[in-house]
Amino acid sequence: MYGLIGKMRAKPGERDALIGYILESSGTMPGCLSYVVARDPDDADAIWVTEVWDREESHKASLALPAVQAAIAKAKPIIAGFDSHVVTEPVGGFGLVKG
Repeated sequence: MYGLIGKMRAKPGERDALIGYILESSGTMPGCLSYVVARDPDDADAIWVTEVWDREESHKASLALPAVQAAIAKAKPIIAGFDSHVVTEPVGGFGLVKG
């Protein structure tokens, strides 16, 4: 499996809109085993996205999906930046089938 954990910052006051754009595009992504968007309780403008994919290629392919491209176009103007990004190798857990 292939995992990503990233912290993203919205422009001030735009966090909920950013969350909405991200969530509206994450419903049907082939190879996506888990996709969690969370508010950072200590930072009013930050969110965390935790992803688990069957393989890295599925993640890369998802970036070309029309729904994902549309969400990126909507979100881009309200993204202030990306604070951190970590690649992981998930080995299992609740809700995941070991690959």
